[in-house]
Amino acid sequence: MLTPVACDLTPGRPLQVARGVRRLVAGNPGPLTGPGTNSYLIGTRELVILDPGPALPAHTEAILAAVGSATVVAIVVTHTHLDHSPGARELQRRCGAPLWGSPARHPAHQDATFSPTRGVGDGDTLDCDAGPLVAVATPGHASNHVCWYQPAARLLYTGDHILGTTSPVILPPDGDMTEYLDSLARLAALSLALLLPGHGPPLTEPQAVIESLTRHRLAREARVAAALAVGSPVSLDALLPIAYADVDPSLYPWARRTLEAHLIRLERTGRARRVGAGWAPA
Repeated sequence: MLTPVACDLTPGRPLQVARGVRRLVAGNPGPLTGPGTNSYLIGTRELVILDPGPALPAHTEAILAAVGSATVVAIVVTHTHLDHSPGARELQRRCGAPLWGSPARHPAHQDATFSPTRGVGDGDTLDCDAGPLVAVATPGHASNHVCWYQPAARLLYTGDHILGTTSPVILPPDGDMTEYLDSLARLAALSLALLLPGHGPPLTEPQAVIESLTRHRLAREARVAAALAVGSPVSLDALLPIAYADVDPSLYPWARRTLEAHLIRLERTGRARRVGAGWAPA
């Protein structure tokens, strides 16, 4: 069992989570956001704001108060889901800093207000006084998802690719299970000491977390493949309580989307096929 770092997740309260890094939690707790969205202030005098969160005035004001007299050199988003990027618009207006990020392939569940100053590609580097940050393209949870790596401290800001409390939802068509697993493999190759996720507490065992997530997804995939054998063809709604019997039914609407992502992956790898509105073994 992985043990997260115990820390204060009170909304609006700046907390140092690593040298030169403070975290503020937005006041948007929920089943998918956990305690709320984590926004990070990276640096001391020349700051990067990473993941401004939702457009909540109280959260925006808390971030600006924590910035104080420092200079914001950039506002960065890991992806453009509605709990991560809408706050960027007001922060950019108030700070005048460039906004780094890229649009998603599909508009569903995305922030329609997002208008970046600069697109982000894999390997792009951003400097602040905490050291350089390197973009690591990690599509899967979202097509435009980017984790940010701080090599000098061996820190990884994981957005929603790796969470501190649960595994992320994969929402087709923008989310892709194969891309998600491939991106986990990319992160496993990095030299990491600490993961700073988009929701929940920091994680101090990066390799164990990545391995656990990979095992979890592959085990769920095996359960989905086994569930296909109970009937043919079978609908998503009939598969859901079998493949996700261990999940609270209140989360089924979101689990259904991740189930679809698993089935699409099984179809691509020749282990499942669509039959009308249902699915069957290949």
